[in-house]
Amino acid sequence: MPPAPPAPPPVPLQGPSSYPQWQPPRRRSGAGAVIGGIFGAIAVAFVGIIVVAAVLRGGDDSHMVSSVALPTSTPYEARTSEPADPTPTASTTSAADASGDSQDSDTTTDTTNTTDTADTRPRKVLNTSLTNNTLYRAGSLPRVSCPAGSADIYSNAQLKALILKTSRCLDKGWAQIMRQQGIDWRRPGYAITSTKGRGACGDFPSAGGIVPYYCPRNETIYASTSAMVRGSGRSLGYGQLTNWHGGIVSMMAHEYGHHVQQLSGLSNTWWEKSLRSTSRNGKLALSRRFELQATCFGAMFMRSVSATYPVTPARRDTLYYFYSRVGDWAGAPRDHGSPANNNRWFRQGYEKNKTFQCNTWLAPASTTS
Repeated sequence: MPPAPPAPPPVPLQGPSSYPQWQPPRRRSGAGAVIGGIFGAIAVAFVGIIVVAAVLRGGDDSHMVSSVALPTSTPYEARTSEPADPTPTASTTSAADASGDSQDSDTTTDTTNTTDTADTRPRKVLNTSLTNNTLYRAGSLPRVSCPAGSADIYSNAQLKALILKTSRCLDKGWAQIMRQQGIDWRRPGYAITSTKGRGACGDFPSAGGIVPYYCPRNETIYASTSAMVRGSGRSLGYGQLTNWHGGIVSMMAHEYGHHVQQLSGLSNTWWEKSLRSTSRNGKLALSRRFELQATCFGAMFMRSVSATYPVTPARRDTLYYFYSRVGDWAGAPRDHGSPANNNRWFRQGYEKNKTFQCNTWLAPASTTS
C-alpha cells in the first residue's frame, strides 16, 4: 500500500530568543488508503510508540486497548553505577537488573560505557528547562557512516546485531554534539532478547505488548526482537507496517532519544512538572510532548545516516508512512500523540535535523495532541 498523504507540518512558532527561528518542513504529497485497528500497548514510564492499524475481521470492527502506566512516583535519576564525570578509560559494567530475571537465555546485555578523553575544561552551567534547554544549541547531528546491510528483521540474531551496530552510530552522532555543549555524555546500556525478559523498569515487553522501553533508572534500553516484529497476543508487530529494518531501527533511535532527554536534564524537568500537574489530562499532555520530542530526535538520526544506511527517497517515504500509522488512536490512552502528529514530528526531525526544531514544548497544542 502506498504511503498516505502526510499530515501538514506543525504551525511555525517562535523559538527561544537565543535560537534560530523554528521552521516547519516542506509539504509533501502522496496518496493511499488508511489501514485500521490497534497495534500494541505501552510498557512502563518511558516506552516506545504504539503501533496502530484497524483490523477488520468479518465485519466485526474489533480492537484491543490497554491501559497506561503513567509515571507516579519513581524519579528519573541518572544511573548510579556511573561516575559523576566521564573517565578517560572504557569500562564494562553490569546494569542493575538488566537481565537478572530474563526468561530467555539469548538475552544480550550491552552496558559498555565509553569516553574518549578526560574533559578538563571548566564545567558549563547547563539550562535543563524544557523550553530553553542547552541541548537546543547543539544544532545538527553530523553525518555518520552507518551501513545497515541486508539484515532480515525476522531473524532475531540479525536484528539484534543490527540494533547493537546502529547503537554505535547513535553514540557517535549524539556524543559529539552534546559534549560540544558541555553535556556529559555516556552510552546507554542495551538488553535485547528474542522473546521476553525483566528489566529494571519492569517486563519487556509488557504483557500482550510489543514496544521496547528506555529505563532511566539504569539508563538501559530493553527490547524483544520477536515482539517488535511479529507482535504479541492480539498486538500486531512493526513488521506488519514494513519488513524493512529501518522502521525498527528508527524506533530504537526514538528510545535513544529518551536517553538524550535524560542526559540533558529534559527528563527530570518533565518528570517534576508531571508530578506537579493535578489532572490526568495535564499529565497526558506533558507525556505527548515528551514522546513526540523523542520521535523528532530519532528522525534526526535517520537523516544523519541517510547517505550510508542508506535511506533512499523511497525508504524515506516508507518511514513517513510508518509514522503516520503509529501513535494514539480513538479509545487508546492519549500519551504518545496522534498518528498525524507522530508523522509531523518525525518529518520535522528528518527534514530539519536541528535539535531546536524538536522543541515540542513551545509548539502549539494542536501539533502535540
